[in-house]
This record gives sequence, structure tokens and C-alpha cells, in this order.
Amino acid sequence: MLASIVVYLLILKGVMGRFSYKEAFTDVNSIKKVVAGEGNKIAILYSQYTENRLPPGSTWTSDNITTWKKFLNNYTLSYDIIQDNDIEKGKHYKYEILILPGAQALSDEEVINIKKFIDGGGSVFATSGTASFSADGKWRGWEFFNEVFGMKFIKEVERDEVTKIHTLRGNLPITANIPTGYPLKVATWDRPIQVEVLEPRSTQVSFWYNYRLQDGLVREEVKKSGGIVYGSYGKGRFVWMGFEINSVIGIQEDYIFFDRLFHNALSWLRYKPLAYVKDWPQEYKAAAMLAVMVGDQPQNVRNILSLLKAEGIKATFFVDPAKVSNYNDLVKTIASYGDIGAIVDIGFKASVDDTTNKLDDYDTQTKKVRQANTQIEVIKGVHADGLLPYYGLFDDNSLRAIAEAKFKYVLTDSLTDRSVPRVIIKGENTVISITKTARDDYEVIRDFGLTQQEFQLYTYKEDVDRVLFEGGLYVFKLHTEFQCQPQNISVLKDLLKYINSKQMWVASGNEIYNWWVKKNKVEMRVEPRGESRVTVSISNPGIEKLTEIMLEIDLQMNVTNIEISSEIIGTIQPAFSFNPATHMLYLKIKEFKPGETRIYYVDYDKPKV
Repeated sequence: MLASIVVYLLILKGVMGRFSYKEAFTDVNSIKKVVAGEGNKIAILYSQYTENRLPPGSTWTSDNITTWKKFLNNYTLSYDIIQDNDIEKGKHYKYEILILPGAQALSDEEVINIKKFIDGGGSVFATSGTASFSADGKWRGWEFFNEVFGMKFIKEVERDEVTKIHTLRGNLPITANIPTGYPLKVATWDRPIQVEVLEPRSTQVSFWYNYRLQDGLVREEVKKSGGIVYGSYGKGRFVWMGFEINSVIGIQEDYIFFDRLFHNALSWLRYKPLAYVKDWPQEYKAAAMLAVMVGDQPQNVRNILSLLKAEGIKATFFVDPAKVSNYNDLVKTIASYGDIGAIVDIGFKASVDDTTNKLDDYDTQTKKVRQANTQIEVIKGVHADGLLPYYGLFDDNSLRAIAEAKFKYVLTDSLTDRSVPRVIIKGENTVISITKTARDDYEVIRDFGLTQQEFQLYTYKEDVDRVLFEGGLYVFKLHTEFQCQPQNISVLKDLLKYINSKQMWVASGNEIYNWWVKKNKVEMRVEPRGESRVTVSISNPGIEKLTEIMLEIDLQMNVTNIEISSEIIGTIQPAFSFNPATHMLYLKIKEFKPGETRIYYVDYDKPKV
């Protein structure tokens, strides 16, 4: 009997990691959660007070609740539907998560008890104008917002469009495994809300401001247009969305990534570990790419070469293949300072929604793309890695032609894409599309008329800050007839100095391609095992070795005495660091071979309660 108990404890420790033998016998609930998979208790408020504010016959509240039930059912999470009087009587304290879907009207008793619930350690998932009206439908104001969520109401989103772009930041637990800068499409029929985060305990996840279409100072507008916020209040935590979850519309990709966002939010509220592969190498927080358009006054490109050499960085130079024969030596020179890309006319469309015009057919595009490659390769030792459509847009035919011609990346002027590269596989070839993420010198100097250098620099810095806030790739298009003129070079010098001060990786298109394709192949899974162990499984199904990648894991608590071990003896152990303030564990994985899988055990001591 004693031997059986010892064997049981050894097996339990092998699975669950570090734990107290006393707890193994006395803390039945902990083991029950691991073995039986018992989930957290969730309550959804059906607010009759809110429904009473709506026009007679409105199904807004019930439709909203139905959508929440569908989402939770998809994750096989059990829940109860509770009423206003349940919260007034304190019956919600037995739950771990309280969902407040569009609960605009709440009684004073509810507000007090919800505050106590979060302050005592409960989690709240709320949408829209929580508690802004009283039980009898009278205006209460935004005191609940200010106190509990640590933010300030700014305004309702205008209904001038059916949908609005809602940009998601990257490299946050809530947005784990969602492309940085993803433009979620949200309907405006419910008048979504935008806010400004006021306190450091709250984190802005997204913003409504669209720098391409809206006026204003970019830094201020991004800050004052928050649409999703998460954070803490007392011992508890919250996630707030300024729109209802059934307002997300668009293509299939929108639903996929919103589902991931929703799942991440629930996991964070349930204190489940969240993890992702860091977007950029080493300690970089974002990246930058200089895309130099060699057009009119091509010799002006020489003005930036000494700057590139001094900074130790590479640029990407786009040339017109039909004109390179006029300046062969120049092209050969700039090729030693970075990559060469081809500007190719593959047809005209005014926008992605243009139904009047269309791009060339596949055969025509293929012919043009191959011809561009041939014209550039006439110059000995020079070849093109990237392609820029002359009118900025491409289609699936373009991607097929580009991939078959062995180009690595395509730069697009698309106005509604993510702020990091997109990996596209065509047959055995891989291409990445890179979106223009900032205003270029055509807009700043030619269109805005900003000839004074300090105004140019300020405008560029605004975009750098926005992309840095997202964690994306700052693509700066500059032209030989504008920013490359001698009188404007100092602006580029100061801009690069600013970018370097922000821990941004300045890289060429080729360098970005090599990093992004390899990094994107990494598969990762994190699972809790017991109360003091997390299992991290990573795989590299690619064909190239990854010299170094960074994994970021939100352990959801301020743990101590962290130890990393591996399932297989001889596995290269990662260097790691832990930030107690954010609960983030950073694992630096080195020499990750193609086809290799590694399983790490992260053991730790939980904080004393």
C-alpha cells in the first residue's frame, strides 16, 4: 500500500511538477481541476434594466446574450444566466467571471456589488457603456468607467460608414497569435465607444483612429481612440470592449482573428497562461524598412549611401527595369547597400473595390514580371528580390507570377492590411507581402507642402510612434526627387536616429523576408500542468535553422524560483528572464534546427496568499 502511494506521488510530480506533498493529500480541488478539467464558473448578466431602456419589441439584449452563449459554447465553457436582482442580492460572488454584455443600465446596488466583486479578485468581461445609466434609465455618467476601468470616455464612433477599421496592437497577451496591426472591421450601428486610458493599471489594446482617412495629430488621436482595454482593479481584473461582439463583420479572416481575441481575453480573465513568438529578433520592439524609389533625378540616391554606411543598415531600392540601362553603374553601386526591387506595371485599379478597372491577366503579368527580372539581371551581379506594382495593388495572378519568378517580397499600397508582413505560399514558393504603413515623402512634401525640415521630421515621427505602439513594421517610402534631395537628407538622418532610440530593427526587404518566413513557421503550445508547472511545446517544421527566437509567456502571476527543464535529456536549455510587474516570462531559444521539436517544463513557486 505504501509503495503504491509513493509511486502515485512520483507520477503526480512528473506530470504536475513542483508541489507540496501535504497539498497532494489535502488540496483535493487542485487535483480535481487538473484531472477532471474543471473550468471556472462564469455568469452572464441579462440586464432587464438595460432592456427596459430600449424601444418596445427590441431584441437587442436577447440577441446579444445569444451571441455570448454561442461563443462560450464553442469553448465548452459552462455558464449561468443571471438577472439584475441576483447581483443586487450578492449571488454573483460565487462566480469567477462576470460577463456584462451591453449592460448600460444598472442599479446603484449592482454597481456597488460589481465593484466589490472585482476588487475582491473576480474577473469582469464588459462591453460598451457599462453602468452609464441608472436602473430607471436616467443618465448616470461615466464614473464607473473612470474608477473601475481607469479610462475616460471620449466620444461615440460616428455612423458615417457602415463599418470602421479597428486596429489591434500586437505582442500583448490579449492579442497573442493575431497579426500585429490587424484591421478588424466593426459595424457602427450600435455607436461603438472610444476612450482614453488614464491609469497605468490599464492597457490600451486597440484604436479607432485611421491615419489614412482622418485628420488630427496622430499621437493624440491614437491615444484618445481606444476601443479595447484590459487591466486590474484591486485584486481582480477586467476586459472591456467598446462594441458588442456581434458587431464584428467582414471576411472570414475577421471572424477567425476576433475569435482568437475573444478566446485570449477569456483565458486572461481565467488566469490561463498565454504565449506567442515575439515578432522581431533580439530585444527589438518593432521594425523599420527604408524603401527608396529610384525615379526622377536618380543620382540623388547617392546622397543617402554614406548615411546607410555610417548607420550600418541596409535599404531596399526599387528601380524601373526599363530604365536601368541608363544608369547601370548606379544600380550596381546601390545593390551593395541593400536589396534591389523592380517597379512593374501589372495593370491599374484605383482601389481594391474598383469594379471598373482590372489588373492584367495571369499570362500578361507573368510576362511582365519575368521581363523585369531579365532586364535587371543584365547588370552583372545584380538581381531583384522584391517587386512593387506601379499602381500599388496586386491580385492572386500577381502573386503566382511573382512567386514563379522567384521574387521574395511584394510591397503594396493597400490601405486596409496589417502592419506586419503576410506570408503567402504559392506551390513550392513563399512570398511575403509588405504593406505601406506610413505616409511617404510624396504625401508629406509634395501633397502637404511641408518643405520645412522640422515639419517633415515631426510628421514622420508621428507615424513611427504609431507603428511602434502597434509593434509593427514602419515602411518609409522615399523618392529620389523629394526626400533624397541634398537639402532633405538631414531629415532622414534625424529620423534614423529617432528610430534607433526606440529599439526598432532597421532592415532591408530581404532581411525581413529571411526572418519573417522562418519565424512564422514556428508552432507553439503552452499548457498548465498542476498549480506550479507550465509545459511549453515548440516545433520548427521549416527547412531552415532558426539561430534565435524569443518566446513570451504570460504566467498570470508573480511567481518565484523559476526552473526550466526539458522532456528529453540533452535538449538545449533556453536562457530566460521574468518580469514580476507584467508576469511575463521570456524564453530565448537558440539553434532551433529544422524539423526539431522541443518540450520544456517551467516549474515555479506560486505567490503566498
